[in-house]
Amino acid sequence: MPFDLGKVVCTQGIAELLNNNIGVNLPIYLHRHQNGDWGNVCVEDKLTNDEATKTGERVLSSYTICNEQVWIITERDRSCTTILLPNEY
Repeated sequence: MPFDLGKVVCTQGIAELLNNNIGVNLPIYLHRHQNGDWGNVCVEDKLTNDEATKTGERVLSSYTICNEQVWIITERDRSCTTILLPNEY
């Protein structure tokens, strides 16, 4: 079931990734995240995310975009979703 993303923000690393790779479509990944396609996470994390959408905990997805691992994290209160590189966490 889709959940609220709140305010969507990107880090500097994501801004640079987008500037260097014109045409990257982040909304596709946000849609996947919001609809329970967690991307490149282990089975345990998939199950944790599935439960988190019901209990209001933090949700983390991981996708490979332009050969970079990118995380999308929605906070537990659903006030904010951040798109970031793992080294920016």
